[in-house]
Amino acid sequence: MTARTFTTSDFDFALPPELIAQHPAPERSSARLLDGSGIQPVDRIFRELPALLTSDDLLVFNDTQVVKARLYGEKPTGGRLELLIERVLPDGSVAAHMKVSKKPPVGTVLRMDGGFAATLLGRWPDAEGALFHLRLSGDAYATMAAHGHVPLPPYIQHGDTDEDVARYQTVFAKNPGAVAAPTAALHFDESVLAALDARGVPRAAVTLHVGAGTFQPVKTEAIAEHVMHRERYHVPTATQDAIAACRARGGRVVAVGTTTVRTLESWAQSGQASGDTGIFITPGFGFRVVDALVTNFHLPRSTLMMMISAFAGYEHVMALYRHAIAERYRFFSYGDAMWLVRPG
Repeated sequence: MTARTFTTSDFDFALPPELIAQHPAPERSSARLLDGSGIQPVDRIFRELPALLTSDDLLVFNDTQVVKARLYGEKPTGGRLELLIERVLPDGSVAAHMKVSKKPPVGTVLRMDGGFAATLLGRWPDAEGALFHLRLSGDAYATMAAHGHVPLPPYIQHGDTDEDVARYQTVFAKNPGAVAAPTAALHFDESVLAALDARGVPRAAVTLHVGAGTFQPVKTEAIAEHVMHRERYHVPTATQDAIAACRARGGRVVAVGTTTVRTLESWAQSGQASGDTGIFITPGFGFRVVDALVTNFHLPRSTLMMMISAFAGYEHVMALYRHAIAERYRFFSYGDAMWLVRPG
Protein backbone atom coordinates (compact mmCIF):
# COMPACT_ATOMS: atom_id res chain seq x y z
CA MET A 1 0.00 0.00 0.00
CA THR A 2 1.53 3.33 -1.07
CA ALA A 3 1.58 6.28 1.33
CA ARG A 4 -0.98 8.97 0.67
CA THR A 5 0.28 12.17 -0.93
CA PHE A 6 -1.12 15.23 0.85
CA THR A 7 -1.68 18.72 -0.50
CA THR A 8 -2.14 21.91 1.49
CA SER A 9 -5.91 21.82 0.86
CA ASP A 10 -6.09 18.60 2.88
CA PHE A 11 -5.32 20.66 5.99
CA ASP A 12 -8.03 23.24 5.43
CA PHE A 13 -11.20 23.45 7.53
CA ALA A 14 -14.01 25.93 8.03
CA LEU A 15 -13.71 27.69 11.39
CA PRO A 16 -16.54 29.93 12.63
CA PRO A 17 -14.83 33.28 13.40
CA GLU A 18 -16.47 33.49 16.82
CA LEU A 19 -14.43 30.45 17.93
CA ILE A 20 -11.17 32.40 17.59
CA ALA A 21 -10.38 33.30 21.21
CA GLN A 22 -9.76 37.04 21.64
CA HIS A 23 -8.96 36.82 25.36
CA PRO A 24 -7.56 34.09 27.61
CA ALA A 25 -9.71 31.91 29.86
CA PRO A 26 -10.39 33.49 33.30
CA GLU A 27 -7.77 31.20 34.84
CA ARG A 28 -4.96 29.56 32.89
CA SER A 29 -5.91 25.99 33.85
CA SER A 30 -9.66 26.55 33.44
CA ALA A 31 -9.32 26.21 29.66
CA ARG A 32 -10.77 23.06 28.10
CA LEU A 33 -8.64 20.06 27.15
CA LEU A 34 -9.71 17.79 24.31
CA ASP A 35 -8.29 14.36 25.12
CA GLY A 36 -7.53 12.80 21.75
CA SER A 37 -5.37 9.98 23.10
CA GLY A 38 -8.01 7.31 22.37
CA ILE A 39 -10.23 6.45 19.42
CA GLN A 40 -13.10 8.57 20.79
CA PRO A 41 -12.55 12.16 21.94
CA VAL A 42 -13.02 12.96 25.64
CA ASP A 43 -13.86 16.49 26.81
CA ARG A 44 -11.83 17.54 29.84
CA ILE A 45 -10.62 20.66 31.67
CA PHE A 46 -6.92 21.49 31.45
CA ARG A 47 -6.33 21.09 35.17
CA GLU A 48 -7.07 17.35 34.67
CA LEU A 49 -3.84 16.94 32.67
CA PRO A 50 -1.65 15.75 35.60
CA ALA A 51 -3.95 12.73 36.04
CA LEU A 52 -3.06 11.65 32.48
CA LEU A 53 0.66 11.47 33.35
CA THR A 54 2.81 9.23 35.55
CA SER A 55 6.12 9.62 37.37
CA ASP A 56 7.79 7.66 34.53
CA ASP A 57 6.92 10.40 32.02
CA LEU A 58 8.92 13.58 31.35
CA LEU A 59 7.22 16.91 30.57
CA VAL A 60 9.37 19.15 28.36
CA PHE A 61 8.54 22.88 28.19
CA ASN A 62 9.78 25.71 25.99
CA ASP A 63 11.07 28.37 28.42
CA THR A 64 11.37 31.17 25.84
CA GLN A 65 10.13 34.61 26.92
CA VAL A 66 8.01 36.79 24.64
CA VAL A 67 9.56 40.24 24.18
CA LYS A 68 7.59 43.42 23.44
CA ALA A 69 8.77 43.20 19.87
CA ARG A 70 6.23 45.49 18.17
CA LEU A 71 7.50 49.07 17.82
CA TYR A 72 5.88 52.07 16.12
CA GLY A 73 7.44 55.15 14.56
CA GLU A 74 7.72 57.27 11.43
CA LYS A 75 9.97 58.00 8.49
CA PRO A 76 11.62 61.44 8.14
CA THR A 77 8.80 62.23 5.66
CA GLY A 78 6.22 61.62 8.39
CA GLY A 79 4.88 58.31 7.04
CA ARG A 80 3.93 55.92 9.86
CA LEU A 81 5.54 52.49 10.18
CA GLU A 82 5.59 49.41 12.39
CA LEU A 83 8.55 47.20 13.20
CA LEU A 84 8.25 43.65 14.50
CA ILE A 85 11.67 42.60 15.76
CA GLU A 86 12.21 38.96 14.80
CA ARG A 87 15.58 38.57 16.50
CA VAL A 88 18.37 40.47 18.21
CA LEU A 89 21.63 39.67 16.42
CA PRO A 90 24.96 38.93 18.18
CA ASP A 91 26.29 42.46 17.55
CA GLY A 92 23.19 44.06 19.14
CA SER A 93 21.55 45.07 15.87
CA VAL A 94 18.14 43.61 14.99
CA ALA A 95 16.35 41.82 12.15
CA ALA A 96 12.75 42.96 11.82
CA HIS A 97 9.61 42.88 9.71
CA MET A 98 8.56 46.36 8.56
CA LYS A 99 5.03 47.51 7.74
CA VAL A 100 5.20 50.79 5.82
CA SER A 101 3.57 52.25 2.70
CA LYS A 102 6.91 52.79 0.91
CA LYS A 103 10.15 51.17 2.05
CA PRO A 104 12.76 53.79 3.07
CA PRO A 105 16.28 53.71 1.55
CA VAL A 106 19.29 52.25 3.37
CA GLY A 107 20.74 54.75 5.84
CA THR A 108 17.38 56.27 6.78
CA VAL A 109 17.04 57.14 10.46
CA LEU A 110 13.54 56.32 11.65
CA ARG A 111 12.02 58.33 14.52
CA MET A 112 10.42 55.83 16.87
CA ASP A 113 7.63 56.36 19.42
CA GLY A 114 9.27 56.72 22.82
CA GLY A 115 12.05 59.00 21.59
CA PHE A 116 14.60 56.52 20.27
CA ALA A 117 15.88 56.06 16.70
CA ALA A 118 16.29 53.07 14.38
CA THR A 119 18.80 53.25 11.53
CA LEU A 120 18.10 51.08 8.47
CA LEU A 121 21.27 49.14 7.57
CA GLY A 122 19.85 46.99 4.76
CA ARG A 123 18.15 43.59 4.42
CA TRP A 124 18.69 40.40 6.46
CA PRO A 125 20.05 37.73 6.32
CA ASP A 126 21.37 38.94 2.94
CA ALA A 127 20.63 41.57 0.30
CA GLU A 128 17.56 39.59 -0.85
CA GLY A 129 16.36 38.80 2.68
CA ALA A 130 12.73 39.19 3.71
CA LEU A 131 13.68 40.99 6.94
CA PHE A 132 15.19 44.43 7.52
CA HIS A 133 18.48 44.95 9.33
CA LEU A 134 18.39 47.88 11.76
CA ARG A 135 20.34 49.34 14.65
CA LEU A 136 18.42 50.89 17.53
CA SER A 137 19.87 53.89 19.36
CA GLY A 138 19.78 51.99 22.67
CA ASP A 139 20.12 48.40 23.87
CA ALA A 140 17.57 46.37 21.90
CA TYR A 141 16.10 44.39 24.81
CA ALA A 142 15.88 47.43 27.09
CA THR A 143 14.31 49.52 24.30
CA MET A 144 11.66 46.87 23.61
CA ALA A 145 10.90 46.51 27.32
CA ALA A 146 10.46 50.28 27.69
CA HIS A 147 8.70 51.21 24.44
CA GLY A 148 7.47 48.03 22.75
CA HIS A 149 4.06 46.38 22.56
CA VAL A 150 3.13 42.72 23.09
CA PRO A 151 3.29 41.16 19.60
CA LEU A 152 -0.22 39.71 19.61
CA PRO A 153 -1.01 37.39 16.68
CA PRO A 154 -2.72 38.83 13.58
CA TYR A 155 -6.08 37.19 14.40
CA ILE A 156 -6.41 38.92 17.80
CA GLN A 157 -8.40 42.03 17.08
CA HIS A 158 -7.47 44.35 19.96
CA GLY A 159 -4.36 46.31 20.91
CA ASP A 160 -2.22 44.94 23.72
CA THR A 161 -3.35 45.60 27.29
CA ASP A 162 -2.04 44.82 30.79
CA GLU A 163 -3.95 41.52 30.54
CA ASP A 164 -1.88 40.58 27.49
CA VAL A 165 1.38 41.56 29.21
CA ALA A 166 0.52 39.08 31.97
CA ARG A 167 -1.20 36.31 30.02
CA TYR A 168 0.62 36.18 26.66
CA GLN A 169 3.58 34.77 28.61
CA THR A 170 4.13 31.45 30.34
CA VAL A 171 4.65 31.32 34.12
CA PHE A 172 8.15 29.82 33.58
CA ALA A 173 9.37 32.12 30.75
CA LYS A 174 13.01 33.05 31.32
CA ASN A 175 15.00 33.37 28.07
CA PRO A 176 13.92 36.50 26.13
CA GLY A 177 13.69 36.31 22.36
CA ALA A 178 10.27 35.10 21.16
CA VAL A 179 7.80 37.19 19.15
CA ALA A 180 5.00 34.67 19.74
CA ALA A 181 4.14 32.66 22.84
CA PRO A 182 4.51 28.87 23.02
CA THR A 183 0.77 28.79 23.51
CA ALA A 184 0.15 25.28 24.85
CA ALA A 185 2.26 26.23 27.86
CA LEU A 186 0.04 29.25 28.63
CA HIS A 187 -2.40 26.86 30.38
CA PHE A 188 0.06 25.83 33.08
CA ASP A 189 -0.28 27.69 36.39
CA GLU A 190 1.04 27.13 39.90
CA SER A 191 -1.84 24.77 40.77
CA VAL A 192 -1.15 22.49 37.79
CA LEU A 193 2.60 22.54 38.45
CA ALA A 194 1.91 21.63 42.10
CA ALA A 195 -0.34 18.75 40.99
CA LEU A 196 2.41 17.49 38.67
CA ASP A 197 4.90 17.65 41.55
CA ALA A 198 2.49 15.74 43.79
CA ARG A 199 2.36 12.94 41.18
CA GLY A 200 6.15 12.97 40.86
CA VAL A 201 6.11 13.95 37.17
CA PRO A 202 9.57 15.32 36.28
CA ARG A 203 9.99 18.42 34.11
CA ALA A 204 12.70 19.70 31.79
CA ALA A 205 13.08 22.70 29.49
CA VAL A 206 14.30 23.59 26.02
CA THR A 207 14.42 27.01 24.40
CA LEU A 208 13.04 27.85 20.97
CA HIS A 209 12.54 31.53 20.20
CA VAL A 210 9.24 31.47 18.30
CA GLY A 211 9.24 33.63 15.17
CA ALA A 212 6.43 35.43 13.36
CA GLY A 213 6.66 32.78 10.63
CA THR A 214 4.70 30.46 12.90
CA PHE A 215 1.51 32.28 11.77
CA GLN A 216 2.18 32.08 8.03
CA PRO A 217 -0.26 29.92 6.06
CA VAL A 218 1.24 27.57 3.49
CA LYS A 219 0.58 29.29 0.16
CA THR A 220 1.78 26.52 -2.17
CA GLU A 221 -0.59 23.65 -2.91
CA ALA A 222 2.35 21.24 -3.16
CA ILE A 223 3.59 20.94 0.44
CA ALA A 224 7.18 20.27 -0.64
CA GLU A 225 7.36 23.72 -2.30
CA HIS A 226 6.78 25.58 1.00
CA VAL A 227 9.87 27.35 2.36
CA MET A 228 9.89 26.86 6.13
CA HIS A 229 10.79 29.72 8.48
CA ARG A 230 13.86 29.35 10.71
CA GLU A 231 14.01 29.68 14.50
CA ARG A 232 16.82 29.50 17.10
CA TYR A 233 16.79 26.62 19.57
CA HIS A 234 18.80 25.09 22.43
CA VAL A 235 18.54 21.74 24.22
CA PRO A 236 20.46 21.94 27.54
CA THR A 237 22.61 19.02 28.67
CA ALA A 238 20.36 18.54 31.71
CA THR A 239 17.37 18.05 29.41
CA GLN A 240 19.27 15.59 27.22
CA ASP A 241 20.10 13.61 30.38
CA ALA A 242 16.48 13.76 31.58
CA ILE A 243 15.28 12.37 28.23
CA ALA A 244 17.81 9.53 28.41
CA ALA A 245 16.64 8.71 31.96
CA CYS A 246 12.98 8.79 30.83
CA ARG A 247 13.80 6.38 28.00
CA ALA A 248 15.65 4.07 30.42
CA ARG A 249 12.66 3.80 32.75
CA GLY A 250 10.18 3.25 29.91
CA GLY A 251 8.40 6.58 30.28
CA ARG A 252 7.00 8.92 27.65
CA VAL A 253 8.62 12.16 26.52
CA VAL A 254 5.73 14.63 26.59
CA ALA A 255 6.25 17.83 24.58
CA VAL A 256 4.37 20.92 25.72
CA GLY A 257 3.64 22.64 22.41
CA THR A 258 4.70 22.26 18.81
CA THR A 259 7.74 24.49 19.42
CA THR A 260 9.07 21.89 21.86
CA VAL A 261 8.49 19.21 19.21
CA ARG A 262 10.42 21.30 16.67
CA THR A 263 13.30 21.68 19.11
CA LEU A 264 13.56 18.05 20.22
CA GLU A 265 13.17 16.56 16.75
CA SER A 266 15.65 19.08 15.27
CA TRP A 267 18.20 18.02 17.89
CA ALA A 268 17.54 14.32 17.15
CA GLN A 269 17.78 14.85 13.39
CA SER A 270 20.88 17.08 13.33
CA GLY A 271 22.76 15.98 16.44
CA GLN A 272 23.16 19.69 17.23
CA ALA A 273 22.00 20.81 20.70
CA SER A 274 21.90 24.47 19.57
CA GLY A 275 21.32 26.19 16.26
CA ASP A 276 18.81 27.45 13.74
CA THR A 277 16.10 25.03 12.66
CA GLY A 278 13.93 25.04 9.58
CA ILE A 279 12.53 21.56 10.27
CA PHE A 280 9.27 20.89 8.40
CA ILE A 281 7.30 18.00 9.89
CA THR A 282 4.64 16.55 7.58
CA PRO A 283 2.86 13.17 7.41
CA GLY A 284 5.40 10.38 7.00
CA PHE A 285 7.92 12.03 9.33
CA GLY A 286 9.75 9.60 11.64
CA PHE A 287 9.55 10.95 15.18
CA ARG A 288 12.59 10.05 17.28
CA VAL A 289 11.97 11.77 20.63
CA VAL A 290 8.39 12.88 21.31
CA ASP A 291 5.78 10.33 22.44
CA ALA A 292 2.92 12.59 23.58
CA LEU A 293 1.93 16.19 22.99
CA VAL A 294 -0.02 18.99 24.64
CA THR A 295 -0.99 21.50 21.95
CA ASN A 296 -3.48 24.25 21.16
CA PHE A 297 -5.73 24.33 18.08
CA HIS A 298 -3.99 25.56 14.96
CA LEU A 299 -4.68 27.66 11.87
CA PRO A 300 -6.10 25.98 8.75
CA ARG A 301 -3.52 25.22 6.03
CA SER A 302 -0.67 25.75 8.49
CA THR A 303 2.57 23.85 8.99
CA LEU A 304 1.37 23.12 12.55
CA MET A 305 -1.73 21.28 11.25
CA MET A 306 0.66 19.21 9.13
CA MET A 307 2.88 18.51 12.13
CA ILE A 308 0.12 17.27 14.44
CA SER A 309 -1.33 15.17 11.60
CA ALA A 310 2.10 13.60 11.18
CA PHE A 311 2.17 12.97 14.92
CA ALA A 312 -1.28 11.56 15.65
CA GLY A 313 -2.58 10.54 12.20
CA TYR A 314 -4.34 12.71 9.62
CA GLU A 315 -7.84 11.20 9.83
CA HIS A 316 -7.74 11.17 13.64
CA VAL A 317 -6.68 14.83 13.86
CA MET A 318 -9.29 16.02 11.37
CA ALA A 319 -11.99 14.12 13.29
CA LEU A 320 -10.82 15.76 16.53
CA TYR A 321 -11.04 19.19 14.88
CA ARG A 322 -14.59 18.46 13.70
CA HIS A 323 -15.47 17.51 17.29
CA ALA A 324 -13.80 20.64 18.66
CA ILE A 325 -15.76 22.90 16.30
CA ALA A 326 -19.05 21.11 17.03
CA GLU A 327 -18.41 21.40 20.79
CA ARG A 328 -17.44 25.09 20.49
CA TYR A 329 -13.87 24.80 21.68
CA ARG A 330 -11.89 28.07 21.58
CA PHE A 331 -9.15 28.24 18.95
CA PHE A 332 -5.60 29.55 18.51
CA SER A 333 -3.25 31.31 20.94
CA TYR A 334 -5.72 32.18 23.70
CA GLY A 335 -7.86 29.11 23.03
CA ASP A 336 -8.21 25.63 24.47
CA ALA A 337 -5.79 22.70 24.36
CA MET A 338 -5.56 19.14 23.07
CA TRP A 339 -3.79 15.99 24.40
CA LEU A 340 -2.35 13.65 21.78
CA VAL A 341 -0.39 10.41 22.04
CA ARG A 342 1.65 9.06 19.14
CA PRO A 343 0.21 5.75 17.87
CA GLY A 344 2.35 2.71 18.53
